[in-house]
This record gives sequence, C-alpha cells and structure tokens, in this order.
Amino acid sequence: MPTASPADATRAVVQKFLAARLAGDTEALTALFADEVDWQLADNPTVPWIRPRSTPAECAAQFGELMEHTVPEEARASVGTFLVDGADAVLMGHLSGTVRATGRSFEGPFALRLTVENGRITRHHLYENSLSIAEAVSDRKAG
Repeated sequence: MPTASPADATRAVVQKFLAARLAGDTEALTALFADEVDWQLADNPTVPWIRPRSTPAECAAQFGELMEHTVPEEARASVGTFLVDGADAVLMGHLSGTVRATGRSFEGPFALRLTVENGRITRHHLYENSLSIAEAVSDRKAG
C-alpha cells in the first residue's frame, strides 16, 4: 500500500481539525495540536476569545471561549478555498456571528494558515476582520 504524501497527510489532519471544531470536541482538538503551537491572531484586548495561545489546551479552549461569548445558533463559517502544499494548508472563507453581551453582529472574510508536522498542528495563523469583531464586542456605538 502506498504511503500518503505529505499533502495528503496534511489534508487529513486539517479535515479532522474542521470536524472536531464543528462538533465542539475539545478533547479531539487538544490531541490535534502539537505540544507548542505558533498561534497568531491579531491580539485584541477587548475581545475575550482573541488572545495569545501556545499549548494544545489553550488552543483547543478557544472554541469554548468563542461559544461562551457569542450566540452559537448565529455562528456561521464557510470555507470557499482549501489549499494544501506539503505541510501547509490555507483555508479561506467567510465568518459571521453575534456577540452575546451586546447583541451586535460581526462578519467578514478570513484566511487560516495551518502547518501540520508529524500529524499535529504546529502553526495556526488566523487573519480575520478584527475591527468588525471589536466593534461588536464594544458597548459603544460605531461612528
């Protein structure tokens, strides 16, 4: 039986990540992250779930924190592009949600870069519309 290519192995781990994320399976997410993760997300002190992380437990906990501070029934994410090159994967799409405390919505495009090494995620860089999210969290009116 032929061995899976690095791209096939990366795609399989990213698909497991997406399935665990969709299911809210923190245990599965924790198992998918490497012991040390290069986590990049524009630090935003006004948004409780957007903060630096580096351990598998911290990375996996982001999903629960997001669900705690937003309305789960109104959360949406769609992936329009899923590119894999060796150990690297890039997902691009659109996300939206509503902040529980303010009732305000956020939305915008996103790009997620993941790197998979030895079957575990070592890099998680998310680029999103952080201004829209910060405005939705704020108790002040925009403009």
